[in-house]
Amino acid sequence: MDGWEKELAELRGRVRRWPAGADLFREGDRSDWVMVLRTGRVKVTCMTEGGNEVVLWILGPGELLGELSVLGERDRAVSATTLEPVTGLSLASSAVAGFLRTRPVVGAALLRLLGRRLRDAEEKLVEFSSVDTLGRVTRRLVELADRFGARCPVGLRITLPLSQQELAGWTGSSRIATAKALRVLRDRGWIETGRREIIVRDLDALRHRAGTATGRLAEAN
Repeated sequence: MDGWEKELAELRGRVRRWPAGADLFREGDRSDWVMVLRTGRVKVTCMTEGGNEVVLWILGPGELLGELSVLGERDRAVSATTLEPVTGLSLASSAVAGFLRTRPVVGAALLRLLGRRLRDAEEKLVEFSSVDTLGRVTRRLVELADRFGARCPVGLRITLPLSQQELAGWTGSSRIATAKALRVLRDRGWIETGRREIIVRDLDALRHRAGTATGRLAEAN
């Protein structure tokens, strides 16, 4: 077992399965369970007042989903949708909350998780106003390559079934601007794109471009 399933191994949960494209929960739903992802990947999103979907995180096996319910959140503040078939261990929020009171080490791990996600959200807010679309797309591709990339003869293959519209929502850009950024990266020979897959041919070049974006971000702070 990896990640949070190892931390919560003493609790009894229910194994649940969802197909690709299924809603695990939506904004405003009752918040009374958490899930440890076993297989598959999930996008966590929220909607703007204008009706646009913003992708906050992509979560994979071993990660915790719906963690705010443990802290007393009554309604979901975000939505979670499967990007591919998913299996997860569902646990009652009340049971997890009680467990944390007797396991300070696990409670500290949850606080660290919340801190990382808050910091990530804050960094993206700054990115959206200070880094160009090409920089934001490059940063997300580096993140995907590091987390989900699989070695192939010409580089790293990212098989995450993320559409251009979803990638745009993750970068705070329009679909057209995101498509243009991907075209620029293809023209430079850094990536190849196919149906629901991206092959990173030159990760060092992407890292360098993402580092440039990081530099701008540091200046903005």
